[in-house]
Amino acid sequence: MIGFSARLGLVDRPTERKNHGRVVPKGGGVAMIMATLLFFAGLSVGLWWLTGTPERAEFLPEALRVHLPGGLSKLDSLWWILGLAGAIGCLGFCDDRWGVPWPVRLGLQFLLATLCVYGQGWQMTVFIGVPAVGVVLSVIWIVALINSFNMLDNMDGLSAGVATIVCLTLAVFLLNTMDVQKGSPQYFVAGLLFVLAGTLGGFLVFNRAPARIFMGDSGSFFIGFLIAVCTLLATYTHYDSDNKFRILAAPMVLAVPFYDMVSVIWIRLREGRSPFQADRCHLSHRLENMGMTRPEAVLTIYVLTGICGLSTVTLSFVDARGAGLLIAVVLLVLLLVAMLEKTGKRPKSAVPSSAKSGSVESRPVGADLE
Repeated sequence: MIGFSARLGLVDRPTERKNHGRVVPKGGGVAMIMATLLFFAGLSVGLWWLTGTPERAEFLPEALRVHLPGGLSKLDSLWWILGLAGAIGCLGFCDDRWGVPWPVRLGLQFLLATLCVYGQGWQMTVFIGVPAVGVVLSVIWIVALINSFNMLDNMDGLSAGVATIVCLTLAVFLLNTMDVQKGSPQYFVAGLLFVLAGTLGGFLVFNRAPARIFMGDSGSFFIGFLIAVCTLLATYTHYDSDNKFRILAAPMVLAVPFYDMVSVIWIRLREGRSPFQADRCHLSHRLENMGMTRPEAVLTIYVLTGICGLSTVTLSFVDARGAGLLIAVVLLVLLLVAMLEKTGKRPKSAVPSSAKSGSVESRPVGADLE
């Protein structure tokens, strides 16, 4: 796609807001979508062939053979997810290529999210007991995640790297959290997250600074949608559990992308601008304005995401009190970021000339108090 993007018109040119200094292909999202679809197409064909007759799977270890029927039963759900993810990726492609007005883009995102939640019944329960509320919250959740990863895609390797950390840590959490109904780890959702992490890892080879290719909206829409659906399909706890705090695992692991999105929208509204007007007030840009280089800003956000991700993984091993402490850790991390940003905006106080020269001025006792 690095060489083919120009033929499709998928190039990112430098502007006042995008000062990367050169024309960069932005067909990385197309490559990620195709890689993911091709992998699962091969996996589906392999499952169909292996389960065709009992003799075909005899060469596999017993530990793998026992999962073949379950994997085959999940193919319908898998391709529903991939089909909708491909559709949202096509919307991003159109936005990359021709530009789609934000009301149309947002409306189509809500339409596809509603089709996913209402049409397939994939929604969060949050122990409310009112299905309509769960549907509305789930649709908003999907659209919010799509746009949070889209907003986070503003520096080389940033959105893809954060998404990789989120996928890996959430997958590990799900493998350590049993599906109560089946009594087994959540292999399906965790497997989907591991494959997405592999796709993102391959893309990061070409997207790290200085990036040879950008993911574009097609890529950020695609990964945001897939991660959102995986969080809806996952089981975090159950009604009889003593630790219902685990239901906050998804917001915890995604705390940094949400912090970036909410803070950016707040800054734009506070300044009287549209929340959909692109600018340079993202968390990464604010860290850069504090004196960090771009790679340092990206690495800082990686570390913050890693702290939130590891806290989420640990959530599966602790009781309710431990879960409360882990949630407090994530909140304190975000509070620390906000405090550092606020401190970084303060003008440096003037240093007296005597202090600069190293001399000591003779002053009467109590002068400072006066």
